[in-house]
Amino acid sequence: MYTFRVQRGKLTAKDYRSLAEFRYQIRQFLRFSENAALNAGLNPRQHQLLLALKGLPEDVKPTIGELAGRLHLRHHSAVELIDRLETHGYVRRSRNRDDRRQVLVTLLPRGEKLLEQVARDRISELRASGAALVSAISALLESGGSPAGRKKPR
Repeated sequence: MYTFRVQRGKLTAKDYRSLAEFRYQIRQFLRFSENAALNAGLNPRQHQLLLALKGLPEDVKPTIGELAGRLHLRHHSAVELIDRLETHGYVRRSRNRDDRRQVLVTLLPRGEKLLEQVARDRISELRASGAALVSAISALLESGGSPAGRKKPR
């Protein structure tokens, strides 16, 4: 990940407008996502967990702890979400064969179908309105410092 140092001195009105626009675009996308999840019969957190599970990098194990971390939830909150999703037949828990202490979460066909329904709508929406989000990000990056202020990732 690249970071930019904020130039010393006061932030400009353009900096504030860019930040406000970026936040607005993100919230708009999230609000539409929340509504799409609700329309599909999921609460937004359940949808986020299904998406996090399906979207895990191939080399990451789908443990409850990993999913909790990706959603910025406490472990017990992730367990409660998984309990509800498991009750509806969207996911299944099982012990890791190699390390019995780990509980793995698997997306079941019913959950995958529901997730695809919501994700398809979200991707279509993002393709239609994503230019505004990209523009907001670009404005922030342009006002966030010069290329000389860039730091390489650690």
